[in-house]
Amino acid sequence: MSDFICTGCGKHAPIDTLSYKCDCGGLYKLNSDAPKFNPALVDQSEFSIFRYRRFMGIDTAKFREISMGEGLTTSVKFGENLYLKLDYAMPTLSFKDRGAAVLVLHAKNIGVKKVLQDSSGNAGNAVAAYCARAGIECEIYVPKGTSPKKIDMIKSHGAHVTVFDGSRDETADACRKKAAQEQIYYANHVYNPIFYEGTKSYIYEIYEQLGRVPRNIFIPVGNGTLLLGAQAALGELYEGGLIEALPKIFIVQGERCAPLFDAKGAAREIEPQPTLAEGIAIARPMRAREILGSSYAGEREVILASEGDILPARAALARGGFYVEHTTAATYAAYLRYKESHDLQGDSIIPLCGAGLKSDH
Repeated sequence: MSDFICTGCGKHAPIDTLSYKCDCGGLYKLNSDAPKFNPALVDQSEFSIFRYRRFMGIDTAKFREISMGEGLTTSVKFGENLYLKLDYAMPTLSFKDRGAAVLVLHAKNIGVKKVLQDSSGNAGNAVAAYCARAGIECEIYVPKGTSPKKIDMIKSHGAHVTVFDGSRDETADACRKKAAQEQIYYANHVYNPIFYEGTKSYIYEIYEQLGRVPRNIFIPVGNGTLLLGAQAALGELYEGGLIEALPKIFIVQGERCAPLFDAKGAAREIEPQPTLAEGIAIARPMRAREILGSSYAGEREVILASEGDILPARAALARGGFYVEHTTAATYAAYLRYKESHDLQGDSIIPLCGAGLKSDH
């Protein structure tokens, strides 16, 4: 059985609650008795993230009604000590399908008829697509300046798009206000911890594909949806004796919006500047305290991607055959810059989070 626990006051809530946060204002975490990762429990006959459904803390009986074959993206060698995980090779062309598939399945399980969500584009597109599969009405808020191609994709799934004249954080505030006033289910990838049950699969796949986990993992972080899932899965592998040591996690932020860089316990108050790395341009990450106060037992470091390095990094990846969006290029740029001034031991892996055509203006 699973339920939610408030990270603020510790109060429990049923997993079928329609509230996106506790009465005290705290965000929920999932309390689940699902087994930890065990290769013997992986469904080898299923070729989607739901091969790992035994490790998800929700009812997955109807997953075939929702799944579009998301996951199992390739880990490709790129240079001597670097792997690229092709997470843009998803049904909606970004890694957000991992979490959206599980979250929308949960919404269908508990009888939700309409959802609201805010996004810089990728998460909104993923939620819209899976809601279309589930027969759930969907409205997505995006900030002004979002890539028109991402907006077109969201609309193509039958979702209503509200383009809000404000920053990414102001857009989220407006969306939550409407969800509360109209009592619409807030299917948000930041607030709802069910999303992380899907992003755990990122690490499960790396382990299955390589038989190990690279020594360094670079993860772009805005709200931390991939980071939180990855940390949970790495903890499962380590505690289960499947890996001997935890990898170092590099938390990548863009230099023009880096509230977690040099932060102590809580995010720094910053004034975000326009950036090509729109996917991580989050000035007020809602789970900042959870990210910064993580119980992850391995080493972590927050590093910056220089704005001027993003386009050259994108071009370099494209010349190697990988055409990615700017936020992904920022992660590669940060990796290259870090290597220039540090002796990076062992091999590394970077997620190619989004396809390039989605972010071309």
